[in-house]
Parts: sequence; C-alpha cells; structure tokens
Amino acid sequence: MKTKYFFTGILYFACLISISSCKIYSFKDVSIPPEVKTIHLAYIENRARYVNPQLAPQLNDALRLKINNQAGKLTQVQTDDAHYDVAGYISDYNETTSGVSNQQAATNRLNVTVHLIFKNHLDPTGKTVAPADFEADVTRNFDFSANTSFTDAETQLLPTIISNMTDEIFNKLFSNW
Repeated sequence: MKTKYFFTGILYFACLISISSCKIYSFKDVSIPPEVKTIHLAYIENRARYVNPQLAPQLNDALRLKINNQAGKLTQVQTDDAHYDVAGYISDYNETTSGVSNQQAATNRLNVTVHLIFKNHLDPTGKTVAPADFEADVTRNFDFSANTSFTDAETQLLPTIISNMTDEIFNKLFSNW
C-alpha cells in the first residue's frame, strides 16, 4: 500500500514539474542578418480620418520597446543612414457593423491599419541582405458588443490594439512569414 502512494506521489510530482516547465508558445524567430547593426524608426503618425490621440504615441513606444527586447542586437538611431529604415502611418481607424441579430447590430468592429515603409540601405533588392525594400499594410480587426459605445470600446480595446499591432508590425519586419 505504501508503495502505491510512493509511486502516485512520484507521478504527481513528475506531472507537476512537467506542467510548470511548459511555456506559452511565443514567436522569437527573428531573422536579422549579422551585418545589420542599426535601425531608424520614424514616428508612426496617425493619418486616419478618425484619430485616437493615444494610439500613435503608445504604438510607437511599444514598437521601440519590442525591438529593443527581441531584436536587441540592433541599435536604434535617429539618423537616416541606418541599415534598416522603418517609417509608416496609421492609415485607417474606423468602426463598422460586423454582426446582426434580430435585424439589429449585435457586434461592431474596429478596423486598424498601419501602412509600413521599410528600406534596407545595405541591399535594397534583398539579394544579399534580406529583406528587400517594401511597403505593406498591416491590418487587424477588433470586435466589440454593439451595446458598448465606441468611446468605451476604444478605451477597453486600446491595450489589445497596441499589443496586437505591435506584434503584427514586428513580425512583418523581422520574421519572414
């Protein structure tokens, strides 16, 4: 009987150790060629028709922080002669109805788009030092209840918008997928 409890205890302890060692999957597949040492991040301004005054400053801060934390070998510089030059602007920020129930709006959607402009000053074609110069839109949609006012939804969604858009922009710049 004691042996049964002993093995049960060991099994329980082994399960506990294996569960505690599990991590949430995170993308750290950052592809930065070794010859790339500097990056210039121009301020991403808000050019959308509707401007949330908190969005651009928080997005810029979060993107700078993410690049420092996950692409740490890159030195951020304030000059245009950096190896990588990233610019862009928030091009769209609008609300649409995304779900209808009983002929009434049930769900609304906040659409956010950032237009990115990436320049590789070491190799604009990307043949030897990837990636090549590009312009691309990064878009995410954020749903919220139609019973929630747009102002309240913006306040509630802003941390999620900042986090998701930062991840999307970072992946577009550094993760080759």
